[in-house]
Amino acid sequence: MVQFRNILNYFRPDWKLSIFSITVSGIYEIIDLVVPYAIGQILNVLSNQPLDKAIQGVIISSSNITNYPVNQTLSLAVLLGLIFLITVVRAPTQPWLTAWFHWDIALKARRNQSEIAISKILTLPLEFYDENNPGRIGGRVSRGIANHTWSYPEIAGQFIPKLLCVVGIFFFIAFIDWKIAVLLLISCIFILSLSWKQLQRLSLCETRLDKYMENTDSRTSEIITNIKTVKAYATEQQELERQKQRLHRELTVFDYRLHKGYVELATLQKTVIQFCVFMILCLTLAATVNGEISLGHFVMILTLSSMAYGELEPISKLAESFIRRYSAMIRFHEFIQTPSGRDANELLTELNQPESPYQFSGKIEFSGISFGYDSNRQVLQDINLLIEPYQTVALVGKSGSGKSTLIKLILRYFEPQTGQILIDSQDICTLDVGKYRRRLAIVHQEVDIFNGTILDNLKYGRPNATLEQVQEACIIARLDEVVEHLPHGYYTVVGERGVRLSGGQRQRLGIARALLVEPDVLIFDEATSSLDYESERSIQLAMRSIQGTRTTIIIAHRLSTVREADKIVVLDQGKIVEVGSHAELLSVNGIYHRLHALQETGELIE
Repeated sequence: MVQFRNILNYFRPDWKLSIFSITVSGIYEIIDLVVPYAIGQILNVLSNQPLDKAIQGVIISSSNITNYPVNQTLSLAVLLGLIFLITVVRAPTQPWLTAWFHWDIALKARRNQSEIAISKILTLPLEFYDENNPGRIGGRVSRGIANHTWSYPEIAGQFIPKLLCVVGIFFFIAFIDWKIAVLLLISCIFILSLSWKQLQRLSLCETRLDKYMENTDSRTSEIITNIKTVKAYATEQQELERQKQRLHRELTVFDYRLHKGYVELATLQKTVIQFCVFMILCLTLAATVNGEISLGHFVMILTLSSMAYGELEPISKLAESFIRRYSAMIRFHEFIQTPSGRDANELLTELNQPESPYQFSGKIEFSGISFGYDSNRQVLQDINLLIEPYQTVALVGKSGSGKSTLIKLILRYFEPQTGQILIDSQDICTLDVGKYRRRLAIVHQEVDIFNGTILDNLKYGRPNATLEQVQEACIIARLDEVVEHLPHGYYTVVGERGVRLSGGQRQRLGIARALLVEPDVLIFDEATSSLDYESERSIQLAMRSIQGTRTTIIIAHRLSTVREADKIVVLDQGKIVEVGSHAELLSVNGIYHRLHALQETGELIE
């Protein structure tokens, strides 16, 4: 459950420095009150009215030190010196003891929390990303951190010190006339309470608006990601209209509820504040006319009370600003509290350790494996399979038969509900997941490419690889013939998601990248299903050169890719129904024979 204290804990690492800087800021605000007080005493000197005992004591002490007689000149000199000390002398120290620390704390917290957010992103379970797209996640993190960063200097450097200033004004005025001071205090509490009650109501609208904005950003991100599909189906106008509706909904909440509510609050505040200022003026004037206070005290009380009421407006504005940001900050902490995947702690301890101490022969055994994403529907049922070291095993079957799910279990993206997966007779669930995964490599149907150079992408899984090792992997993957035609060779920038490479080129890069980490088990997940014949042939040649060098698992719809596999496993509705070589399975009039016949005639099998 996210609470306000989560926002406070955001800055907890520097709490001692926070207390120091906030305290100093408050002291500076209170010291500023001495200036109108001193001016009031100057008026008393000029009008030949008595000074306060404290000021008289300072003047007498100055006379004793300087041997200068107590007169109007000395009194004015002492008061001017006091004003000089408070204003000019303290000026160069204030920015370093207040503003510097406020932003220093905020920016350090930004760095720390960004690291925490990235760690969270890296350790969340895969199902979280099935339900939330990058735009939604990135927007929540960036808005949350940005709002924390901007809020701290305002709250620590202005909001709290200004509240302390109002309290200080109360004590200054109480020193002169306690009745006016009590009236000032009650009216300030009333105004702030009124503001807070209204802001609490508006915060609910802010939460709704933040969700609306998150949905809009999420859809915008999807449009950008799928822009080719949008253009292919000519749905630009449809997407525009949908986003227009979302933006209009945001405007309705923002303008006619939130903005209107804030304007109504400001109107009420100004009216009440001006009425209170007028009442203080009347009471102070009456006290002066009746001789209860001096002219200097009249000016001082009027000035300080005006300062107090003047502080209420920026205090309310700062509170309003905080309320506007509160929802985004809370939603950021909700994201941080999202439960991590089961492998999170192990993975984080290994992020800076690229090498794995494990070494496997590649023998994999599935023993009684059953699994389902939904407890009411089993995707895999009682899977028993032995893969020998250095064997090439192909998984085939119709879409939804459980092939990709079986691979996800091998990679420990999920854990089986029943049964065990053994590698070299060790249960993979007992192994350190980070070190275990570094002995595996996978080439997906859609190879993930980062915006950078060819070399950066190749060395992603093994940053310390030499150029010679990279070139060897590229030769096996037949990527070398692609690289030599690129304008800058291995240093060619491939663009966002590898847009400057064709599908076949991305596949070859994925194979080379997988080979470079020298895995004990290499997995191809439909690596040729979306390629043209020429590209498919190149990938098949690359895969053929790998066979026998390590345990290889291939998922394929195109049976031409798996003809030479040592073992072909046919799955249907989550069960293994056939196992054998290409020739053995063709000799049996089963599912594989039917799939092969359909492909030979050019019919689809999916």
